[in-house]
Amino acid sequence: QVQLVESGGGLVQPGGSLRLSCAASRSIFDFNIMGWYRQAPGKERELVVVITRGGITTYADSVKGRFTISRDNAKNAVFLQMNSLKPDDTAVYYCKAVRAGSSVYWGQGTQVIVSS
Repeated sequence: QVQLVESGGGLVQPGGSLRLSCAASRSIFDFNIMGWYRQAPGKERELVVVITRGGITTYADSVKGRFTISRDNAKNAVFLQMNSLKPDDTAVYYCKAVRAGSSVYWGQGTQVIVSS
């Protein structure tokens, strides 16, 4: 069974930064795609950014230039560096992984609140 554990959320002021981590229970290269999604109160879950095994990234327009996804193969982890945070970035952030055969795994989520 695959486990994804997010961490790094919290309360930050507008303009601030946070770094989210997603630790996987197996090599991240077992997954075709990994990424981050978010869900704000009363809204549907939406894509933030995904990265393919080959390193191709796709960002939501709303976070381009502010958020950066990275990965550490040795730690079986992916990260989301979030800069210039806005109140609209407030949401629960989820890590997602997709294996060959379309098996999809989600983490439990980490709360990000951007407020003064």
